Amino acid sequence: MADEFDVIVIGAGPAGENVIDRAVRGGLTAAVVEDRLAGGECSYWACVPSKALLRPVDLAGEVSRVPGLTLGPIDVGKVLARRDEAVSNYDDSGQVGWIGGVPAEFVRGRGRLDGVKRVVVTTPEGGERTLTARHAVVLATGSTALVPPVPGLAEARPWTSHEVTAATSVPKRLAVIGGGVVACEMAQAMHGLGAEQTTLLVRGDALLARMEPFASELLAKSFGEAGIDVRTNTDAVRVERREPGGEVTVHLSEGPPLKVDELLVATGRRAATGQLGLDTVGLPVDSTVEVDDSMRATGVPGGWLYAVGDVNGRVLLTHMGKYQARICGDVIAARAHGHDRPTLRDVAGGFGAPQVVFTDPQICSVGRTEAAAREEGFQVRAVEYDLGSVTGAYLQADGYQGRAKAVVDERRQVLLGVTFAGPGVAELLHAATIAVTAEVPLDRLWHAVPSFPTVSEVWLRLLEAYGM
Repeated sequence: MADEFDVIVIGAGPAGENVIDRAVRGGLTAAVVEDRLAGGECSYWACVPSKALLRPVDLAGEVSRVPGLTLGPIDVGKVLARRDEAVSNYDDSGQVGWIGGVPAEFVRGRGRLDGVKRVVVTTPEGGERTLTARHAVVLATGSTALVPPVPGLAEARPWTSHEVTAATSVPKRLAVIGGGVVACEMAQAMHGLGAEQTTLLVRGDALLARMEPFASELLAKSFGEAGIDVRTNTDAVRVERREPGGEVTVHLSEGPPLKVDELLVATGRRAATGQLGLDTVGLPVDSTVEVDDSMRATGVPGGWLYAVGDVNGRVLLTHMGKYQARICGDVIAARAHGHDRPTLRDVAGGFGAPQVVFTDPQICSVGRTEAAAREEGFQVRAVEYDLGSVTGAYLQADGYQGRAKAVVDERRQVLLGVTFAGPGVAELLHAATIAVTAEVPLDRLWHAVPSFPTVSEVWLRLLEAYGM
């Protein structure tokens, strides 16, 4: 009976950790299975290390815009050392200790489903251990980087987000395939830390295509001023690398081949479910796991299987995975005790998840873009304001360039979405998140007086532009 638990979680990333924390708070026993490092992709190869690499570049940009301050060259060695410290030097003993203190049992190994409420773990030594769940099994295995089927690309062993955030040196010549968040952030990080030639190969016609167009335009302008070459409507059609670690030749849909020292692929991610044994419970292999709003997997008899985070394909953001996990852990505990929690549902995701792109300028948004709101049939009015015209922005930096946009549901007089672009705007986002998810009426938002002189005074200017 030592291998029987109320809840078994496969995946010890942020989402999995939050599930066990909430389930144990609800009076259940729990075990979490992980074959890599406890803490998951976010802690070691994504959010944490990428922001550690980007922060010095961000600060250098801020200093350059304030008269009277001077900045020497960035010490790359110290930046990489701080990155290593931020990821605990890739040692998960602290995370394992935290799991034990929940308390929950940490099981090292690769877990897979083996029928109803059964998880088989292949241990690092090659043995197997079978765990059984009294109430629920939760899948929290995250996602892995996609490498598109370009001839020669996989054989060239390109960097993905995993390798670039763990880089031990900065390549002189870097090409990046992609125009999304990872592509933009890591292109700027590597360029700011010393890459002399940084080229973004973007299949579409804009960076950050899912965000408001002005955000893409501001970022592309900033990249151009920094010397980052952004090539839109450009595909990599063939890749060559004759020896490991050698020069990479990228043949393009237009123009001469591009020769670089490293190639980063940032074209999206896929749910890490290929080896989870989904077929043993009647689900398609190697696909996202569809869930209801309590994170319970649909199409699995008995209602014992759940999936949180990237693996369910709803919103591939760490904070949203953690949000889903809190819902999931609470719901499992409530159901185990014979009652439901009807108020705990995936509400925030329905409004549009908050997201920050930690480039310079920073881009952040919550809710719907104007285009998305119109496509969904809302009666929409959108207003924009030049952030550089706000007194607080002028005081923050000379030549401050930024913009804000609010998308309003005209029928209900509430915000459907807000986007900011500019230096330091990430700290404005949570106020927007509260306004959007709480559906604060505009006539009430008018009385939320912003402090002077701060950049948050843009809220007043947006309302004035709307006509309040």
